[in-house]
Amino acid sequence: MLRAENVTVRYGAQTVVNGLSFELRAGQWLMLVGPNGAGKSTVIEAIAQGVPYTGRISLEGRDIRALKGAERARSVGFLAQKNAVSYAYSVEEVVSLGRYAHASGFLSARDDEGEACVERALEWTGLTALRRASVLTLSGGELQRTFLAQVFAQNPKLLILDEPANHLDLIYQKHIFSLIEAWLKQPGRAVISVVHDLSLAKKYGTHAVLMDRGRCAAQGKTDEVMTRERLEAVYGMDVYGWMRDLLGQWS
Repeated sequence: MLRAENVTVRYGAQTVVNGLSFELRAGQWLMLVGPNGAGKSTVIEAIAQGVPYTGRISLEGRDIRALKGAERARSVGFLAQKNAVSYAYSVEEVVSLGRYAHASGFLSARDDEGEACVERALEWTGLTALRRASVLTLSGGELQRTFLAQVFAQNPKLLILDEPANHLDLIYQKHIFSLIEAWLKQPGRAVISVVHDLSLAKKYGTHAVLMDRGRCAAQGKTDEVMTRERLEAVYGMDVYGWMRDLLGQWS
């Protein structure tokens, strides 16, 4: 579904991502993991065409740079870690914006499946009762679910996540990741995400790319990538021992 080939991102003399290659297939949830400064979010930005890069990123065999904006939006959905709002749109109006790329033509309001997609997205994310509420009145968790519903209404094949639950309470983290896990079970879909919490990466990721200073340190199935030895080499500490020490307090 998605293939990155020798992707490199430079800011002046600084190389942030260096020759990264990986593949993502339908049904997979690929976690980009690694310490701060490893280049994880920059990879996400490159896929979303937010930063210039060399190399090639292809979506279903087509160079993603060659796709027009609306065409790309019909296939790729993006959920940022934090979404700021400044207008008093209702929850339903924000979710409906996810259907913009599906309008039938220039300045056309026709979208035959739009209403059903919006309704399904509201129900799926538990926002039906809040559909008329102003987004300015929502809690952080409710607002993040609203933007997740917008992406669900967009009905993409590929979902890109940049720390989608980083600032949320535990109950909302669980809710967001469980919703995405359920969405992924539908045919022809895939997810790629940046996650700092390695426990979340291990629980939900089917595959992982472990990054270190812009390069790939390991990639493959999550359990094969996130080994004690590899994590210690990249993070410079005994990650397994630290995690077990933390969890041991709850026994």
